[in-house]
Amino acid sequence: AIADVVRTTLGPRSMLKMLLDPVGGIVLTNDGNAILREIEVAHPAAKSMIEISRAQDEEVGDGTKSVVILAGEFLESAQMFIEKDIHPTIIVSAYFRALEKALKIVDEIATDINIDDDKEIEKIVKSSVATKFVSEWGDLVCKMAIDLSLIHICRCRRLLTCRSRWSP
Repeated sequence: AIADVVRTTLGPRSMLKMLLDPVGGIVLTNDGNAILREIEVAHPAAKSMIEISRAQDEEVGDGTKSVVILAGEFLESAQMFIEKDIHPTIIVSAYFRALEKALKIVDEIATDINIDDDKEIEKIVKSSVATKFVSEWGDLVCKMAIDLSLIHICRCRRLLTCRSRWSP
């Protein structure tokens, strides 16, 4: 049920949710973390879903809705096995085997990127940045992210020179 609450706020046809804040004001939002922050639940699995969203927001700052929807799908898929009296540890073991298989497939289909090709790197970063920033600032944020990443790489590799315009 928690996943269903945020599912309609995801994607290009997302809808806003109307929430009452603690003071009684009305808030319109499609921010997954903001929505889940206002929900009061008693069920342990529902509480875990909300905690997953908070952890995702704190660690990454994005993907709160996606992680809740994905976890909801995992729980929904597991439900039929639980109803057939299959022990939860067996279900979790199957999920871990599926993870290993998925990682193997990702390794097989992954493509190498040339970190010296600025256009290729910019295209990759733009695909991520485009979801959070308006197009007006997207190019600037993209260039800053690339340059700051290069500074970090230079420092990690203890290089004396770096091709970033933001390097000290």
